[in-house]
Amino acid sequence: MDTKDRILIVDDDAEIRRLLVDYLAKNGFEPYAARDGRAMWQGLEQHAIDLVVLDLMLPDTDGLTLCRDLRARSNLPVLMLTARGEEADRIVGIEMGADDYLVKPFSPRELLARIKTILRRTRALPPNLRPEPQRCLAFAGWRLDTATRALTAPDGVVVPLSGGEYRLLRILLEHPNRVLNRDQLVEMIHGREAEPYDRAIDVQVSRLRQRLRDERREPQLIQTVRGEGYVLATSVEGREACD
Repeated sequence: MDTKDRILIVDDDAEIRRLLVDYLAKNGFEPYAARDGRAMWQGLEQHAIDLVVLDLMLPDTDGLTLCRDLRARSNLPVLMLTARGEEADRIVGIEMGADDYLVKPFSPRELLARIKTILRRTRALPPNLRPEPQRCLAFAGWRLDTATRALTAPDGVVVPLSGGEYRLLRILLEHPNRVLNRDQLVEMIHGREAEPYDRAIDVQVSRLRQRLRDERREPQLIQTVRGEGYVLATSVEGREACD
């Protein structure tokens, strides 16, 4: 028998929690609810959660801080809810490691679609990429274990990646020295068309550069091609296993 995906809904609005729990349960998920950050951590300890739906505004700790702390501990997918649609709010959510965002008010149907998309892309290889037998991708002294999603720096330090950062890096590694435009990257990572002035992909590139210690005025690994997109400017070696 298939195991249902467990979704943790973190929102201080009791009506929203009840609505989403009922809707997700009717659509084949095993939902849990938490009203604040403390209850979220308790829920994560008690259940093997597959995805967190996290509200931006909470009574004890704001959702951005919780997302940042959660990202530092795990690669658990996070869908951020925000009551405001300003670009700045969405960008900050992505900066803190959220895999996607949804602006209130929203329909439960749209939330369901976003959850399914995140789970599918978290567990599958990025679309439009040919599966490779190599488990380890080595580049510029770095190593990415595609089985464990562990990124290891040249000095041996393991660097944590969010789900979105992993997918972005995987896409770039599968297309070294090839320019990919923003629309292509947004579609492959989030499964949606780029919205006007949507800078989410730029934020994820910036975060990935930080992870790769490539934050100089002129980055050497992930380079910007003005007017076109981004390119991973290094060779990539596929291996059966990471050292």
